[in-house]
Amino acid sequence: MSTDNAAAGDGEKLPPVPIIGGTGALGYGLAVRWAKAGIEVVIGSRDPGRAEEAAEKVRGTVPGASVSGLGNGEAAGRGPVVFLTVPFRAQSETLNNLREALAPEQILVDCTVPLAAAVSGKATRSLGVWQGSAAEQAQEMVPEGVAVVSALHTVGAPTLADPGASLGEDVLVCGDKKRHKAPVARLIERIEGLRAVNAGPLEMARIAEQLTPLLISVNVRYKAHAGLRLVNLPETDPWA
Repeated sequence: MSTDNAAAGDGEKLPPVPIIGGTGALGYGLAVRWAKAGIEVVIGSRDPGRAEEAAEKVRGTVPGASVSGLGNGEAAGRGPVVFLTVPFRAQSETLNNLREALAPEQILVDCTVPLAAAVSGKATRSLGVWQGSAAEQAQEMVPEGVAVVSALHTVGAPTLADPGASLGEDVLVCGDKKRHKAPVARLIERIEGLRAVNAGPLEMARIAEQLTPLLISVNVRYKAHAGLRLVNLPETDPWA
């Protein structure tokens, strides 16, 4: 499955964007933002009924949105760039169930974070992952030919889900090849107020994932939804 069209320009129609776990907070927020940007979204869930309920909710929030809800396996095959937004405790099971659904040349964007909250611990504590990060674990689990990119660990779900809220933050994108990171970055930047930053190889996800509990700790104390912004980056296109 080609990813060429996933990096289309702002005026071009993009292929559908599947969001596995799109009934959760982050996945739903992304669905709202991409629907607002005019991109077709496919919400995936273990329960197709719940997926369609979430899709209906997005359509109610964004009139005219092209959003559908399907089971995870069917949703995963609808686009070249697939976003995985399930809790870390569900990552392994979900990826095992997607082995027959994901195809070579697809890109899986892993947004999961190994938080202690996944096992009834504190959200400000992270869990150790044998492979080094949730993204690296995902890369070991996906079928051969599927590339994993890590992103969207520092954007608050409540802000995403509110189409009236302004965004002005950066998203760290980690992956081993620029040709895989570029279409992910283009999709991220279709969300007004987000800038994708090339953060290096997939192993850098070990650091990027740890920023989530840090920001949770900050936001709890300030009662805010702060994000991340890097300064003094040149005004060049790192994805060209």
